[in-house]
Amino acid sequence: MDDKKLTFKEFWEHADTLLLVSVVMLFVLGVLSIYSAEMSVSRRSGGFALRQIVWGLISSGVFFVVVKIGYRRLLRWAYPIYWLSIVLLLIVLLMGLTVKGAQSWLSVGPLRLQPAEVGKIALALVLSKHLCRYPPTTASRYIGGLGIAAISGLLIFVQPDLGSTIVYGLMVFVSLIVAGAPKRYTLTLSGVGMMLLPVGCFFLKEYQKKRLLVFINPALDPLGAGYNVIQSRIAVGSGGLLGKGFLQGLQSKLRFLPEPHTDFIFSVYAEEFGFVGALLVITLFCLVFWKIIDAGLRCKDIRGKVLVAALSAWIWFQVVESIGMSMGLLPVTGLPLPFLSYGGSSLLAVTVAVALVVSVYLSTIKDYE
Repeated sequence: MDDKKLTFKEFWEHADTLLLVSVVMLFVLGVLSIYSAEMSVSRRSGGFALRQIVWGLISSGVFFVVVKIGYRRLLRWAYPIYWLSIVLLLIVLLMGLTVKGAQSWLSVGPLRLQPAEVGKIALALVLSKHLCRYPPTTASRYIGGLGIAAISGLLIFVQPDLGSTIVYGLMVFVSLIVAGAPKRYTLTLSGVGMMLLPVGCFFLKEYQKKRLLVFINPALDPLGAGYNVIQSRIAVGSGGLLGKGFLQGLQSKLRFLPEPHTDFIFSVYAEEFGFVGALLVITLFCLVFWKIIDAGLRCKDIRGKVLVAALSAWIWFQVVESIGMSMGLLPVTGLPLPFLSYGGSSLLAVTVAVALVVSVYLSTIKDYE
């Protein structure tokens, strides 16, 4: 059957409503949390929240464009998109802005772009195309797939952005498994990775080493590297069952909680909405993951399966890491919480990821291009 173009009427008839509603609810809760958090970081009430809403509208438009184009057509452009992301990462290293110790940002007029976020989309596309064109069933093809992905991963690592480097690595690892890589290659890669961990520590910046140490014991540096973790734990724990109420959180309002609108947005939310509110957010994320995985399982196109696997690994890790570090259960990496944390690049990238998943899902109902 020839591929046919998707119309907006057909989109609304067949779109996964539960997935879209869950994403919108997470975004709304994020805007509320950003509005509350910015009381401690900006004298202008509503500035960050308003900008997040603008980015949400832009992301909504991009969402429909990506769904209209379809994942199959984007896969045709996978290599050019990937090499474009490599160029952006190289430009960042040459003239990028340094924020919180990492040279990760490009200034485009009044806007700031983080190419690492764009690179996640590009990596997922190129992996799904390359690993299906050259299945990683032999050593040479397996290494070839790793080699392509390593280009962007190394550029991210030297910024240095350890959190995004881990995301890239996990995306590659999961994609190789779904693409049919033999278990012996996967086990070998895992073993090599474990052995190289001590070596990798020598390449970490001093502040990154401190983050790992205070994860084990925040009291080692309670007024320095451990301060963030301690204050975040206090914020989450003080929320209790029902929370202190919207705009009533003290940790962020009194400026004890660092980076409340970005890295520790979950801490702000949990303090004000409590355990019940936190459970709502986790439930919404579980629904999102369920529908993403369902789209991958339904898809008969191996390219679609690998694409969904890479995207789900990315979003899953950032959710687990962001929530975990807010509670002191995982090291602080600075990764944003998808849909909730303030940031245009992050919101736009994760929205494109959802759009690609929706495109894959729609292709399982009708053979849209």
